Amino acid sequence: MSLLESVRGPRDLRELSATQLEQLAGEIRSFLIRNVSRTGGHLGPNLGVVELTIALHRVFDSPHDPMVFDTGHQSYVHKILTGRQEGFPGLRQEGGLSGYPSRQESEHDWVENSHATTSLSWAQGLAKAFQLRGEDRTVVAVIGDGALTGGMAWEAMNNIAVDAGLKLVIVVNDNGRSYTPTVGGIATHLSSLRTDRRYEATLNLIKQRVRSAPVVGGPVYDLMHGFKTGVKDVLAPQGLFSDLGLKYIGPIDGHDIGLVERALESARNYGGPVIVHCMTLKGRGFRAAEQDEADRFHAVGAIDEETGEPLTANPKRTWTDAFRDEITEIARTHPSVVGITAAMLHPTGLDTFAREFPDRVFDVGIAEQHAVTSAAGLAAGGLHPVVALYATFLNRAFDQLLMDVALHHQGVTFVLDRAGITGPDGPSHHGMWDTSLLTMVPGVHLAAPRDERRLAEALRTAVGIADAPSVIRYSKEALPPELPAVAQHGSVDVLARATDSQVLIVAHGSFAGLGVEAGQRLGAQGIPATVVDPVWALPTSDDLIELCRTHRLVLTLEDGGVNGGLGARLAQDAARAGVWTPVRSLGVPAEFLDQGSRDQVLERLGLTAQAVARAAVELAVSCTEAGTGTTEPQDADQHRAGQHSADQHSADQHSADRRAAES
Repeated sequence: MSLLESVRGPRDLRELSATQLEQLAGEIRSFLIRNVSRTGGHLGPNLGVVELTIALHRVFDSPHDPMVFDTGHQSYVHKILTGRQEGFPGLRQEGGLSGYPSRQESEHDWVENSHATTSLSWAQGLAKAFQLRGEDRTVVAVIGDGALTGGMAWEAMNNIAVDAGLKLVIVVNDNGRSYTPTVGGIATHLSSLRTDRRYEATLNLIKQRVRSAPVVGGPVYDLMHGFKTGVKDVLAPQGLFSDLGLKYIGPIDGHDIGLVERALESARNYGGPVIVHCMTLKGRGFRAAEQDEADRFHAVGAIDEETGEPLTANPKRTWTDAFRDEITEIARTHPSVVGITAAMLHPTGLDTFAREFPDRVFDVGIAEQHAVTSAAGLAAGGLHPVVALYATFLNRAFDQLLMDVALHHQGVTFVLDRAGITGPDGPSHHGMWDTSLLTMVPGVHLAAPRDERRLAEALRTAVGIADAPSVIRYSKEALPPELPAVAQHGSVDVLARATDSQVLIVAHGSFAGLGVEAGQRLGAQGIPATVVDPVWALPTSDDLIELCRTHRLVLTLEDGGVNGGLGARLAQDAARAGVWTPVRSLGVPAEFLDQGSRDQVLERLGLTAQAVARAAVELAVSCTEAGTGTTEPQDADQHRAGQHSADQHSADQHSADRRAAES
């Protein structure tokens, strides 16, 4: 039996010798490489925290002492050491282990934390609660140097520092990078601590001299203490933490289990908030990751466990690839266009733009709020910023979008990658909230392109909008084949049309192909349907509303939330224009959706061609039986009230549609 197989929980670690702990660390790395190379996941971050996590579980008593992992993608080793080894073949798969901490999986997971910079606030709140309840428990927060570029972390730090009795240990996992090398003033400060070894050597020399001197009184001690502080400031500047009043230990080698344990024990025994600064190497122990200077295998798909090479041959071109090429081409001919991202230069596709025009692309770190308001300032100064984010992270900067960009009528383009159902990363990373938020923003322009050609056209249109925010959203999936329009109805692309069409299917973005297939199935059932792509979903076009007027039923398909989403907005705008055709929305319900492949999640939601067609047949029949038409009902006020509550109605109807599809 290997050492790893004998570890069923944290207490098993405390019986191991130093030699056995080193052996265990090697076995854990082999286990991670073998398993994550098959399932995909966050490999590099976890290889970097093996010794650190072992030390944490030897010093602290989890779950009595909560451990909060910032972002949570580096919690695989924590999962291994808390009895979940057998679940790793199903990592990030439907019904399997989450790629982040999960309270459903284990009592050792206190916070399902998968967005960055929140761990310190969680930990402060937990520690304060224990303090007020008189419970002797220590809270540990593990935060990376990348997350320390986010403002929320420093808001928490500001409060932690003024509570001297708070039993909280902050472990800074400093590997010099988040996805890619960490940027900004915080990174520069940590780098100075990370690279200057003179402090410890000089301090040791001082200690030797003092020990050999005669016993001295208080004044000389004070002088020596002041000298020690001065040495710290000169040789290993740490004023950033000490000025806040926080006890600081480090920097220390995060791969030396003994050193880390002693530092953590000192921090635990101190009885107040302490920062333990550990230096680690992302991807440690996997040669391919260590040699990859881009992101050291931050996240991988299925790879060869020896070479690190992807197992998927000839990967298909993605939406991100298309954006990467188009924005770089636009930058060549539009000198006012600049790029902004929040620690996601490569994942969002701004990297080529940055290489060609390094002075025009700004990576602000994990600070989405700053990114958006900074973009407003750039726009006010005469530039056109393109802010590239994952769709799920727009949530974090909604106030800035609303009050700094939209209120000030600034021309800023937001490009939202990973929009809609994303799959294996689970509930925190589905890009399903942005459209519901954006429908509330006055003046916003939103496009969900259906193919690469429409993406390029939308992007060029967006960078020409100077007086309002514009948004382009797309999936993380491979690009679909080009889907040409068969006709135009003003600004609306008609993708399929039928004589005497009764049902209008409005298909947004990645669901355009789904709409066409569902329309064909409806036609085979004797219900003629027209399928359209509005091209620009917001603002709602008059041309789309006129099409709604000429049909008995409008069915919208959107890869986003139905509550307050694009279909609900269309229903409201149609009602205001005096169009009373029923609008029913199929999309993502307001639920936190478990991980699974995109296709698995969509099937669970009834968002397949077969399920959509079945739901449409049921709706079309019910509308026909009710005699619904396009004339205004007698009680128009009542009908308008019903239309204004379309958000909730759409959600209720979605549930009914799913039941119909399942039957």
